[in-house]
Amino acid sequence: MARLFSTKRLWLFWTLATVLLLASAAAVMAYGGPRHWFLIGKTTDAHHQMELSCNTCHTDWFGGRESIEKSCRNCHQDDLDAMNDSHPAKKFRDPRNAERLEQLNAMECLTCHVEHNEDVTRPMAVTLPMDYCSACHQDIAKDRPSHEGYGFETCGNAGCHNFHDNQALYEDFLEKHVGEPWLKAHPKMALRYGSAGFAQAGELYASKTSAERLSVPDAPAGIPLDAHVSEGWLQSAHAASGVNCSGCHQPEGANPKTKASWIAKPAMEQCATCHTYEAERFVKGKHGMRLGEGLFTQYDGLFGLFSEKKLSPMRPELARLPMKADAAHKDLTCTSCHGAHDFNTQKAKVDACVSCHNDEHTKAYFESPHHALWQKELSGDAPAGSGVTCASCHMPVVERKIDGKKVMLTDHNQSGNLHPNEKMGRQTCLQCHGLGFTLDSLADSDLIRKNFKGRPSVHVESIDWVERRMRKRGDLPKAPASESGNGQ
Repeated sequence: MARLFSTKRLWLFWTLATVLLLASAAAVMAYGGPRHWFLIGKTTDAHHQMELSCNTCHTDWFGGRESIEKSCRNCHQDDLDAMNDSHPAKKFRDPRNAERLEQLNAMECLTCHVEHNEDVTRPMAVTLPMDYCSACHQDIAKDRPSHEGYGFETCGNAGCHNFHDNQALYEDFLEKHVGEPWLKAHPKMALRYGSAGFAQAGELYASKTSAERLSVPDAPAGIPLDAHVSEGWLQSAHAASGVNCSGCHQPEGANPKTKASWIAKPAMEQCATCHTYEAERFVKGKHGMRLGEGLFTQYDGLFGLFSEKKLSPMRPELARLPMKADAAHKDLTCTSCHGAHDFNTQKAKVDACVSCHNDEHTKAYFESPHHALWQKELSGDAPAGSGVTCASCHMPVVERKIDGKKVMLTDHNQSGNLHPNEKMGRQTCLQCHGLGFTLDSLADSDLIRKNFKGRPSVHVESIDWVERRMRKRGDLPKAPASESGNGQ
């Protein structure tokens, strides 16, 4: 009898312990705490910064794939809409493509992109075999003899195809750039300084301010203003466009609860009252995505209370790339790169980047031709726009239509043109270089590590195929293919 009683107590203890463990795990997943204990696998480089905010993707405990699919589109739909996408979901809703849909369910993000599964996750977070194009394009060699002998795993090479944007390098685009020299006659980052028919960002912001240069700060009594702060602000674009201290430290309507109080350290929300587009793009990239996440519930301590909080800003210590040790605990916000009062954009283009990044590509920049050109531009020995900075490539100036007006703005999603990297070619490289040289350079991983010091050792043949076809039909004079402007 005693033994039976002891067994029952053990069963009771085991049941209670199991229930308690499951309840604790559920509470942690729902409300925060040591969530990293419960991650079911490594998160991709694209999402690891917010992996502890589980409810960003898992918005509904019982929603299944449909719920996660909705979360994907909540973050990425704008970028998908902006792409020249020949594989939209609506294409696969067409009954004529029913057989293809059976081979590859291209209507769902989760068909290719699955988190927490490191063993099958490849570049760009694709979890399908690299020859997945064969599901629909088995006969491509018959339609395009130039593709004969190429494996389907090569489709995504730089200069070829990207599933969501595969029309961007189609033949008509390649034809426009056949024969270009590796370096154009007047290399210049033209978009940085605007073009005919486009307003500069300053014009857009001036419409939200007095547009009258200010000379006296308007900080209330008791707020110390040392000479450095005043001088920095007086030389800034803010003073030139009529933005005084209160414009950032006491913005009207930014936060009704604190409208009458002084904001000692303005956050991104205050910057966004004027710089709306920049803030929207900043939270899309790796620097700011943690700030873009909504509130989630956090359990404060073993015997604490539940409270709502946001993810902390990104810090270099959370990155997977090598970073400088002295910058490890630095919060990344708007003023991390732009300073607190002078908002020096020249500093933000290089100095702010290298103050944190310590990878081989970053360190090699100072030995690159791009850096030498930037130094010449700064010294006045080269024309404006001839230098190339970190921001030139990773945060390019783009054309946008805002309030019915075409405007040139800096895209603050610094990871927006990295995957696939041929997007960088179209946005920045082609302003100075020919397409052939650009595609070859972006396909050469060793050259990228060297920050483009030297010539590419890889050659992408797609532009050669187009050039040969153009010569065959008489659109170009007959000449050896070696004369193509690929910089080889």
